[in-house]
Amino acid sequence: MSAPAPLRAVIADDQALVRTGFGMILAADGIEVAAEAADGAEALAAVRRTRPDVVLMDIRMPGMDGIEATRRILADAGPHSPAGPRIIILTTYDLDHYVYAALTAGASGFLLKDVSPEHLVAAVRLVRSGDALLAPAITRRLIERFAQRTEAPAAPAHRDLPALTPRELEVLRLLGTGLSNAELAERLFLSPTTVKTHIGRILSKLGLRDRVQAVVLAYETGLIAPGGGGGERTG
Repeated sequence: MSAPAPLRAVIADDQALVRTGFGMILAADGIEVAAEAADGAEALAAVRRTRPDVVLMDIRMPGMDGIEATRRILADAGPHSPAGPRIIILTTYDLDHYVYAALTAGASGFLLKDVSPEHLVAAVRLVRSGDALLAPAITRRLIERFAQRTEAPAAPAHRDLPALTPRELEVLRLLGTGLSNAELAERLFLSPTTVKTHIGRILSKLGLRDRVQAVVLAYETGLIAPGGGGGERTG
């Protein structure tokens, strides 16, 4: 029986030192660095050429930035396709409005550039599986800050929200508060396997790639109100 293919990554950052450092960390843990890129255009070309599992994408790069590169990479894969690479945004600040734009473009999460080697490796492996939202509390806080506008009109309901069962709506609301699978299971008195099944059905019914997109949708449709409270919307 042949060994499974190694996880493959592309690193896009305009600082060579960052690319080299992250590449050494990943390679030391058996993750293949398929290519490096110094800007968004190079990242797009590298992804098309190497078909990696995960892309570490800096936001602020010359020329094509990380947001536009994220949009184009995921557009190549097709809307909501699980076949495309998972994109992790690299940022210096944990509340950067560019990060929210990248998440809404389809990125699967983000990491601060001062991440520890252990967390970097764990994040790359976890995000590919789609089972975990990276830095859930920080990601939720960022989405909450930039998705909600005090003067904005009421958010429209997603056309497929009525397809969710009451339990699935409850799970979606709790996802928006940044709970992990284990925390969801404890809160709802369910097994972790059942929680994972509910999340899978939610993603399938709503045509979402991963948990991050589910959190974004929960805020943008009003299921979650600023401060983490559930809205009145029921679909």
